[in-house]
Amino acid sequence: MKITLDEVEHVARLARLEVSADEKQHLTEQMNRILLYMEKLNELDTTEVVPTSHAIDLHNAFREDLVEESLPRKESLENAPEANDAEFIVPKVI
Repeated sequence: MKITLDEVEHVARLARLEVSADEKQHLTEQMNRILLYMEKLNELDTTEVVPTSHAIDLHNAFREDLVEESLPRKESLENAPEANDAEFIVPKVI
């Protein structure tokens, strides 16, 4: 499969990118090299390789969700730029 200059122009237009003639030519060559490399990878025998979504085994690093005592209101409002006795005061957002 070969990428044409027209396809590069089409993608650039869809992405709303201004691309010079030299850049279009360079991108066409780069994309074609990538596709050639992918074809080379397709030659590998991967029948014994287990599909993975990550290169390393991942596990959940979150702590267990436990119900705990929350911060006292007065303590949570101490560092607020503006607050009254019961709540944070924030600027109006309209």
